[in-house]
Amino acid sequence: MEAAREQAVRPMARKIVCLHKLSDDSIRRIREAAPEWELVCNADKETLKAQLPYAEIIAGWNEQALELVTREETPLRWVQCWGAGVDQMPLETFARKEILLTNASGVHAFPVSESVLAMMLAFARRLHVTLRNQANGKWKSPGSLREIHGKTAAVIGLGAIGEETARLAKAFGMNVLGVRRSGGESPYVDRMYDIGRLMEVLGQSDYVIVTLPLTNETRHLFGQAQFRAMKPSAYFINIGRGGTTDTDALADALRNGDIAGAGLDVFEQEPLPAASPLWEMENVIVTPHISGLTINYEERVMDIFMSNLQDYLVGKTASVNVVDFRKQY
Repeated sequence: MEAAREQAVRPMARKIVCLHKLSDDSIRRIREAAPEWELVCNADKETLKAQLPYAEIIAGWNEQALELVTREETPLRWVQCWGAGVDQMPLETFARKEILLTNASGVHAFPVSESVLAMMLAFARRLHVTLRNQANGKWKSPGSLREIHGKTAAVIGLGAIGEETARLAKAFGMNVLGVRRSGGESPYVDRMYDIGRLMEVLGQSDYVIVTLPLTNETRHLFGQAQFRAMKPSAYFINIGRGGTTDTDALADALRNGDIAGAGLDVFEQEPLPAASPLWEMENVIVTPHISGLTINYEERVMDIFMSNLQDYLVGKTASVNVVDFRKQY
């Protein structure tokens, strides 16, 4: 009886719920840092559903987490997003309830930048055409082959991904232009512009690489006028967010020859609908939102989470990748 009474008055352990499957090493790191906290991880759906309403910290995001954030009363104080994009999260609610939101920006710089270079090289060497010929058993020249050395690449958005993309482009002897809101300098960019000079940049570029987040300012930033401002020989590559681009305008630009081709990893509607004309276009490379994936993902995102967790546990403000609700990223 006494033991039951003691258990009844003992405060419930503070709870961390992880919505992603973690390795044993990652679980060990969390438990060593927060031994007095309860960690719910690698659980089945029913267990997660039962435990999530009591979470003070959530690592990851799903519909149940959304429900918890939007409740009037919630113990939730911090969400560590497992990806970089937060455009589908209720940022105004986070701000109003003073719930901390951090993301995984920076984790993707190597895999995404390598995906961009792969697309540029594929278009220059026409590997996308060669692979289609191979699939059809055709020994056939893909046409005139080009080089990316000496070409001009415009990187639209100079965060961690944009910076690494610019660095790799310089290694290939490319002329690199950059566009960022502030117009501030970058060590790997030959000339930097602010967003107000975007059209000027488009007209100079052989490859336009979009790494932007989706915000009110960037939604449909690329439409008919922007594609017409590009060279007919230029390629458009989007690995940021699909909503930054007007899909219908892009398809028209590709059909009309306003641009030479497009490498797309992100789309306004995902999965890309089967009826989309983009599937059938020979001058388009489609990848299913995978450019940020890598076998090193968990290790990198855990470094961000653990740094912020250590701050949180001692009452400090998180220092890594805190989302600015006004900027929406």
